[in-house]
Amino acid sequence: MFQLKRILFPVDFSDRANKATAYVDALARQFGAELILLHVLEPLPYNAPLGDSHGSHWEKFGEVFSAHHLHVKRLTEHGEPASRIVECAKRHEVDLIMMTTHGLGAFRRLIIGSNTAKVLHDADCPVWTGVHIEDAVHPEQVVCRRVLCAVDLGPSSVQVLRWAVGFVRGSGADLILVNVTTNSPRARRELEALQKATGSNAEMRIESGEPSKVVAQVAEEVKADLLVIGRCSTEGILGRLEMTAYSIIRQSPCPVISV
Repeated sequence: MFQLKRILFPVDFSDRANKATAYVDALARQFGAELILLHVLEPLPYNAPLGDSHGSHWEKFGEVFSAHHLHVKRLTEHGEPASRIVECAKRHEVDLIMMTTHGLGAFRRLIIGSNTAKVLHDADCPVWTGVHIEDAVHPEQVVCRRVLCAVDLGPSSVQVLRWAVGFVRGSGADLILVNVTTNSPRARRELEALQKATGSNAEMRIESGEPSKVVAQVAEEVKADLLVIGRCSTEGILGRLEMTAYSIIRQSPCPVISV
């Protein structure tokens, strides 16, 4: 059964974290989720000046959450950020991690932050990323009318589409299903079987080309507000995040939830 009872939002009090609060607020209110804010303090280098080691920035961060009377828990922990985020998600049985990314300047479309990449590799639960959050928006401006779900018809596709179906039922959004392939007849048969297995009646798109580019193009074309993709269920050299998924996240014009 689909649920978003608990959302983990790691924060570093940066400008991009502040911009992401509108998206976090919107999802938490939509699903009535408890919100866990986590700030991780990394060990200071030798002889480094002492800073705000107690995270007093909490007083100025996330005022929108208080304004909307969300159930918010604020945590400050010490250690390596990515591992602490993953551990916190497991400890609190989180249903979704929402993370900002830190690609810089001209390289923003080429990289995502190392902590985000590590969490994407290691987390068991779905992870929301917003690579191209450029402007701050008001929470009331965050809408989710169209969700695009990209599947590769591999073993995890049922899980990915089932998650997307549950999400749109909870949000009232329209769902579009896309697969990039070189064998359209076979893909259509498998997509129809996949929809039947998950109770989905999504509009289907079968495309050809380089998957990451095509998925991004379709997301742009249908004006998707959210893209749902899959990650590997087993760990390997690249962890749970395959190169295609990594590339899709970098190129997507809208936020991505990796299941």
